[in-house]
Amino acid sequence: MADKAAKLPVRILLSNDDGIHAPGLKALETIAHQLSDDVWVVAPETEESGASRKLTLTVPLRVRQISERRFAVQGTPTDCVLMGAHHILKDKQPQLVLSGVNRGSNIADDVTYSGTIAAAMEGTAIGVPSIALSQAFGFGQGTDVKWSCAERHGPWLIRKLLEVGWAQDVLINVNFPDVAPEQVQRVEVTHQGKRDQSLANIEQRIDARGNPYYWLGFKRVLSNPPEGSDLRAIYDGRISVTPLHLNLTEERARHKLSAALDGPPLL
Repeated sequence: MADKAAKLPVRILLSNDDGIHAPGLKALETIAHQLSDDVWVVAPETEESGASRKLTLTVPLRVRQISERRFAVQGTPTDCVLMGAHHILKDKQPQLVLSGVNRGSNIADDVTYSGTIAAAMEGTAIGVPSIALSQAFGFGQGTDVKWSCAERHGPWLIRKLLEVGWAQDVLINVNFPDVAPEQVQRVEVTHQGKRDQSLANIEQRIDARGNPYYWLGFKRVLSNPPEGSDLRAIYDGRISVTPLHLNLTEERARHKLSAALDGPPLL
């Protein structure tokens, strides 16, 4: 069901890591156009999954204009947000960055790999409220990605987040569960969980010249994550909303090390 609320007077910049032609970006455009009439897309020309917050510095960036408000960048999600905010939209900065909708969840330790999260990080770093959105799949029945879940629940959830607000150095990580829209029971504000799968699936193959090459993949090992975690919420069919902080300092370790090390060096 479409969000019937009045449009917001905000300029929205969309990006992703699955590329300009990704179905998840189409889903994000569907969401964004229910929120505002001022929506711009600046996304990677090709898939950049797992790029994290990589910034292109050693080769030039090339930008292809697809239509009046859609651009493809031969670069990373971070490049796209920077190009969008500081070049393409330099006359009027975006007031909201939405990244996604990613094909697959971005939960637990995955957030450190994710280009979807990285685009929202870059938006946050330049002072623009930013939300990353991902659609989980592979947890429920069937193999199709249930984009309708994100499309149905995304608009009202983003409106509510903007109404409540959050700190300037925080980004919001939203994951929609692998269920039909009407099967979502609740939203849960969660903490980042601990990965229960690993990049341990390394497949070796041989090329036409007899040389080995390798594909990296996830080895899924489902566990029993604790209540309150993003993993538990997705496993149980709930929408997970996790605030993430750009400052990675671990305060308990800092205080412990400070007590032991602060002072003149021992030579």
